[in-house]
Amino acid sequence: MKDYDELLKYYELYETIGTGGFAKVKLACHILTGEMVAIKIMDKNALGSDLPRVKTEIDALKNLRHQHICQLYHVLETTNKIFIVLEYCPGGELFDYIISQDRLSEEETRVVFRQIVAAVAYVHSRGYAHRDLKPENFLFDEHHKVKMIDFGLCAKPKGNKDYLLQTCCGSLAYAAPELIQGKSYLGSEADVWSMGILLYVLMCGFLPFDDDNVMALYKKIVACSMQECRIRGLPSRCQKKAWDAKQRASEGNM
Repeated sequence: MKDYDELLKYYELYETIGTGGFAKVKLACHILTGEMVAIKIMDKNALGSDLPRVKTEIDALKNLRHQHICQLYHVLETTNKIFIVLEYCPGGELFDYIISQDRLSEEETRVVFRQIVAAVAYVHSRGYAHRDLKPENFLFDEHHKVKMIDFGLCAKPKGNKDYLLQTCCGSLAYAAPELIQGKSYLGSEADVWSMGILLYVLMCGFLPFDDDNVMALYKKIVACSMQECRIRGLPSRCQKKAWDAKQRASEGNM
């Protein structure tokens, strides 16, 4: 518990509210202010090659302040642990909310997606690309406002916003064709593609490209850049709006 000594000077720890491959998240309370926070606790020895990703996320969050981005409050590092103190978002993941609702109404989709767009636009204005936009990486706060999380795969291209990236990363179902084909790509444009997929998922409740076979999924994603993907399951009044938005996203013009 020696690793926790410094942390416990500031925070009272409660139950675990999340777990991952190399981290757990605990609910906590700031002793002086009484504010509830979420503390991501990571074992440095278990992180291994993922340690640079954690450093990337911390560096990004230090430079990003926006109403729709989960705020970083405090970082503590000991010999064996890294503690990242974050804004507490009790509303849960956007992914779980979509599942619980089957799909979002047209009006709620508009409200949620506008907040996502605001967050992404701000990230891009600061010179970053998120590169892992998906429903699991958005939370709701106590007022049901969207908060973007997980900047471990983000990039801040050297030079300017037109600097091409090379790394293939993120979640395949939300990845742009040029990214999974191993081509050089603009991080901001890859994010816009992912936003188009996100919009589809919000309105339909399922992915536009889905397959248990990775190679089959790869082919479906690449083919979409050349042919129309039929939007299944949407009310007829939403069909044209959703298709037009998806087309603009796939062309990087949203």
